[in-house]
Amino acid sequence: MTVSDPNLIEELHRVAAALADVARGETLAHFRKADLSIESKATAFDPVTVADRAAEAAMRARLAELRPQDGIVGEEFGVTEGTSGLTWILDPIDGTRGYMSGTPTWGVLIAVANDAGPLLGVIDQPYIGERFVGGLGTASVIGPQGNAPLKTRDARPLDQAVLFTTFPEVGTLDDRQAFERVAAKARLTRYGMDCYAYALVAAGQVDLVIEAGLASYDIAAPIAVIEAAGGIVTDWEGGPVHDGGRALAAANRAIHAEALALLAG
Repeated sequence: MTVSDPNLIEELHRVAAALADVARGETLAHFRKADLSIESKATAFDPVTVADRAAEAAMRARLAELRPQDGIVGEEFGVTEGTSGLTWILDPIDGTRGYMSGTPTWGVLIAVANDAGPLLGVIDQPYIGERFVGGLGTASVIGPQGNAPLKTRDARPLDQAVLFTTFPEVGTLDDRQAFERVAAKARLTRYGMDCYAYALVAAGQVDLVIEAGLASYDIAAPIAVIEAAGGIVTDWEGGPVHDGGRALAAANRAIHAEALALLAG
């Protein structure tokens, strides 16, 4: 399904904003509260909070009102089939470890996609009040300093670049060794920003994000936002990554190619 109807484009933007708004309310209601309920979804620590579930439930309820014909893929409540050819991909809190620790670098990820991949994405940071939106004719950030266009950094050599990843372990041992080949060449490597690092690529502050072990709900919204701002997001072989896996987000094609070559060995 293609999306070219101006009325539909306007509607999808409006719905995405409505979902981000309801998720803000649910996540902020529990953020930095002493009684925050935390569980682990696996034997290894994989936290989920009452806020994760409440935010996704609220977004699903809003979609049932506004776009009941669309499918949904959510981290907490799985897949709901649709009939329209469009699917909303929801991560109610990307960076739950950061959320439970009180840091303001987690975010709400919202994307709407067709079979070819994400069309529109939102990276929303409720506590700071920043909302990064990209796709379907838009690339902008709305925040405490007002509204501004998003534009990724111009090309620069890797030895002048800023590189982010969430976990120092990255993925498998081979994944980590590949990441470290890039990190060894970069000017600065930083860790632990979750989805906010992707927002910084779109905002022109960061050159690269390299991660592994992602699900579709981790990467769909960042793809739309970064590509709308002029960047590129692929897997480590240069192919599509909207279904998840190992992601390379880059500010431009030149530094993407440089990092891709190092990841390949």
